[in-house]
Amino acid sequence: MKNILVTGGAGYIGSHCVKRLVNDAYNVTVLDNCDVGHEVAVERASGGEAKLVQADLRDTETVTQTLRDNEIEGVIHFAALAQVGESVQYPLRYYDNNAAGSVSLLRAMDRAGVNRIVFSSTCATYGEPASMPIVETMPQQPINPYGWSKLMTERALIDYGSSNGGFAFAVLRYFNVAGSDPDAVIGEDHTPESHIIPAVLNCALGKVEKMSVFGTDYDTPDGTCIRDYIHVNDLVDAHVHVINALEAGDQRFYNLGTGTGTTVLQIIEAGRDVTGHAIPAEMGPRRPGDPPMLYADPSKIKNELGWQAKCTDIKQMVADAWGWFKNNPDGYGDK
Repeated sequence: MKNILVTGGAGYIGSHCVKRLVNDAYNVTVLDNCDVGHEVAVERASGGEAKLVQADLRDTETVTQTLRDNEIEGVIHFAALAQVGESVQYPLRYYDNNAAGSVSLLRAMDRAGVNRIVFSSTCATYGEPASMPIVETMPQQPINPYGWSKLMTERALIDYGSSNGGFAFAVLRYFNVAGSDPDAVIGEDHTPESHIIPAVLNCALGKVEKMSVFGTDYDTPDGTCIRDYIHVNDLVDAHVHVINALEAGDQRFYNLGTGTGTTVLQIIEAGRDVTGHAIPAEMGPRRPGDPPMLYADPSKIKNELGWQAKCTDIKQMVADAWGWFKNNPDGYGDK
């Protein structure tokens, strides 16, 4: 397989995947409407070698033609809106963009005869699991429209795959993505930014006054919430590894992570160590609906495909992210 389509390839994770694929000598086509992505990210990630088709995933005809024109053999599907709070406020936008957009992609793949896809899903499909760590067989009960929109796509993949014996897919579920490629030419640039590590680093840059910590009385080592973080390059490595492992009829489901969790205060302390800035933190009450801990068991993908995350040090993830933020304090500067 040499010709790959990356949907959402102008975004944070997608652009890192483009960079990896180009470095590995794949022929890469990116499909992204650039509403939240950045055209310049594709240029920087690929050195101009990736082709960008600026179109909406829901435009089935354009997606079909893109697949045909570029002789696409496999798809890595990142394109999605991914703000949980926003999904609660605007649920139809998320169902339309994430779920309907994915169905449009599958329809285009069917028309173009493309039978391999890796879907970038989320551990939000599990909702609030009764126990930790999260394994793939746990019930999927999302608690927000974002999680439901991803689970709907998973269901569409299962049903379409069951009707087409030559079709193969993998669903990769993960929580928090961290870090940047060490050369700092691409990185995280969201508006608004809701992720903790960028918030910590923006605080170091003086763009955020202080960090707000919601809840210090959880049953965790320091009383703050625990979450699972995976380095963006490890995440991309898993997607590339899996798409090359797919065989006709495969329906694979994997959790991705390091298998351990990191507390909010540990993230802030890592930010202080890496940046040398004080990063003031204000302690506050819990937010409704915040589980004490969420982390995945990634052993299934290791046992079946021999893949595991290489970077397990949260300080290294923060350091790689800091390289991007320090050199690009205004992100890509295009929005």
